[in-house]
Amino acid sequence: MFQSAALLAFSLAAVSYGQQVGTNTAETHPSLPFQTCTASGSCTTVQGKVVIDSNWRWVHGVGSTTNCYTGNTWDATLCPDDATCAANCALDGADYSGTYGITASGNGLTLKFVTQSANKNIGSRTYLMASDTQYQIFKLKNNEFTFDVDMSQLPCGLNGALYFVQMDADGGMSRFPTNKAGAKYGTGYCDSQCPRDIKFINGQANVQGWASSPNDTNAGTGNFGTCCAEMDIWEANSQAAAVTPHPCTVTQQTRCSGTTCGGTAGRYAGVCDPDGCDFNSWRMGNETFLGSGSGFTIDTTQKITVVTQFFTADNTSTGALSEIRRFYVQNGKVIPNSFSNVAGMTTQHNSISDNFCTAQKTAFGDTNSFSSNGGLVQMGTAMDAGMVLVMSVWDDHAVNMLWLDSDYPTTAPATQPGISRGPCATTSGVPATVEAQSPNAQVTYSNIKFGPIGSTFSSSGTGGSSPGTGNGTPPAGGSGGCSTAKYGQCGGIGEPHFV
Repeated sequence: MFQSAALLAFSLAAVSYGQQVGTNTAETHPSLPFQTCTASGSCTTVQGKVVIDSNWRWVHGVGSTTNCYTGNTWDATLCPDDATCAANCALDGADYSGTYGITASGNGLTLKFVTQSANKNIGSRTYLMASDTQYQIFKLKNNEFTFDVDMSQLPCGLNGALYFVQMDADGGMSRFPTNKAGAKYGTGYCDSQCPRDIKFINGQANVQGWASSPNDTNAGTGNFGTCCAEMDIWEANSQAAAVTPHPCTVTQQTRCSGTTCGGTAGRYAGVCDPDGCDFNSWRMGNETFLGSGSGFTIDTTQKITVVTQFFTADNTSTGALSEIRRFYVQNGKVIPNSFSNVAGMTTQHNSISDNFCTAQKTAFGDTNSFSSNGGLVQMGTAMDAGMVLVMSVWDDHAVNMLWLDSDYPTTAPATQPGISRGPCATTSGVPATVEAQSPNAQVTYSNIKFGPIGSTFSSSGTGGSSPGTGNGTPPAGGSGGCSTAKYGQCGGIGEPHFV
């Protein structure tokens, strides 16, 4: 989940030592309560908080008001090399609502796309915290994760993304002593794209080799990237949505360089699966499942409850990850994920398994980097270690989000299996246009719940026909909901993946 940050320049004050902490603005984390549930269905509220990623923060000289980074350029005096820059520069506290358009109310978090204060901020990336100095760690195997989302105000070209990455709980402070800021200031990010736009990695700056982006005035890339496994629960806008696991061969947040980062020069040479194994209902052949209006099974003009279940081969938390299932709840009805309907796939699937991924990659003619990076078993290894919840909103300076909601790549005919991913025009998603035309776009995540399979959601309604199990023939009647009280066993998510 790779996105470029709008890092703002202010004029304020600081403190001392390594990848350091500034003192001009007190860091006060917005509250975001969530619930943990038991097998019996009882849930307990946890008083969580959120923190904005360090890439968005003002970076200035220790004891001065001089910007270490302005626009997409490092100050050559303060930052002649990676280690010196980390010693000279500090991350300051954040004005969450005024500068970044991040507001929390009750159990919900709203992320505004464009916020205009002294400077203009574009998008944000936030992490759920267990305390002011530690990220909340989730172990997903043999459990389910549920949340509500309102993405009615996200047009083509935007991505309201909720996902997990294998970050260190303390933001890397214990492994990298020159990191003085830690999770309190949103450090330690990594994902399966091994992003090289991250300004501080492993307690050092990413100055050496830094090249300013040719089409993003706030971003650039350095010599190093930061890699880890990524579980995309939800990458979506009002026109399209995808759930995508991305395994890595590394087993913790890892700094990369050269070809080990992957990238356009050697996309599949890196230590992570950049494409993932995605289930996007439109791409998988059902163009009426999710979209804006009452004509779709899932209506994105209304709030949606999204449930993702992580099954293991032996139904224990220590077993191998074997299947990822998806349900939705809307208007009192539980709705299982759509089934695939793709030429070349002889079995219809409505969940993610290694068999589904192999069949999909074959039918679409895609490189199976998912399998070569260990598939679901390796994804489960990251889950064993624990993962951090990320909530973000962003636009795409690389390929205009076409990989999510339009035809991609644009050099292939849209009729070719796997190319059409959503109804948006191939001319849509240009960041300058999206930012100008949709500055008030936003996404709200709320009502987060986590617990054993079948513990986090229910419905007072009967949804129609009972869905089939994960990888088989869909039942007559299609996409109805479950008719039982608990739905865990019933039925079957910079950030661009370029699959």
